[in-house]
Amino acid sequence: MKVLYAIQGTGNGHISRAREIIPLLQKRCETDILISGYQADLDLPFEVKYRLQGLSFVFGRNGGIDFRKTYKKANTRNLLNEIRELPVKEYDFVLNDFEPVSAWACYQNKVPCIALSHQSSLLDKQTPKPKLKDSLGSFILKNYAPASFHIGLHFSRYSHNIFTPVVRKEIREAQKEVNGHYTVYLPAYDTKTLVKVLGKIPEADWQVFSKHCKLPLTINNLEIKPVDDQAFLQSLITSNGVLCGAGFETPAEALFLGKKLMVVPMQNQFEQQHNALALKGLGVPVIRKLKASKIEEIRDWINSDYRIEITYPNVTDRIISRIFEMYVAGEFPRGKWADKFKLTPR
Repeated sequence: MKVLYAIQGTGNGHISRAREIIPLLQKRCETDILISGYQADLDLPFEVKYRLQGLSFVFGRNGGIDFRKTYKKANTRNLLNEIRELPVKEYDFVLNDFEPVSAWACYQNKVPCIALSHQSSLLDKQTPKPKLKDSLGSFILKNYAPASFHIGLHFSRYSHNIFTPVVRKEIREAQKEVNGHYTVYLPAYDTKTLVKVLGKIPEADWQVFSKHCKLPLTINNLEIKPVDDQAFLQSLITSNGVLCGAGFETPAEALFLGKKLMVVPMQNQFEQQHNALALKGLGVPVIRKLKASKIEEIRDWINSDYRIEITYPNVTDRIISRIFEMYVAGEFPRGKWADKFKLTPR
């Protein structure tokens, strides 16, 4: 059996998850790897057969997505060429982590595309939904990387097709420590904004990992560092708390480690608005934007010892096994996708 594993390269969570999933795929079949996008800071320690431009969103510097840069970097002609030229017919099926090129290539060529992603869980009617409707965000979620079958990952098991997070080995096996500092990862904010707000809370030691920083620097109580996986991992494991965006992997790892957690959802980012609502439901404090008016709220969080610990079971191997069982049993659509956006019940 031959499988293509296609990974979204925008954001580090997809790459982090892939490091756990790829060895499990390689034990079961011949596996080729595809990455599209250009915003991830992590390396993947496996041979990548296809590196594509795809279609990525660019993080801004003031808390949201930079739509202007996103539009400038988008190359529709190239995207259509990548979709047309990707040889998905060579594979029994494609396992897709919110990657658009392989998803649309599968759709055009009637090849089974199995979505295993956090985004898939947001399509489920049982997951928490913000009251404020976002028609554009909903449209993008449904059309960005369509699949013939969806398996979701989320902070809780809201339905039978949703599983808890894939927590990487380094986090599962970590010896929990508390050195007193706070780890910060807010890639949509520039260094100036982070210093302006967090510098007003001198009673905390901040270890800030910034996509906008090329060399490490120290400003009063802030250590500002370029994004580095090992340095971030060590900072996270030994931190007293984590201040981060409302992504998926980093909040899940903080919850697993029992760290204090506060999230700032990225503006104009559909997924993070959903995540913020789910995390708030678990009791995690959420602030809508990092700005001066939120300093007292952040200070209250620092002074509190309130934390949530969730022992997520390691079910990744079980999920992968189930995917292969379902494929062999013919449970995935193989012809024209009857409803490419609907979660298929087991």
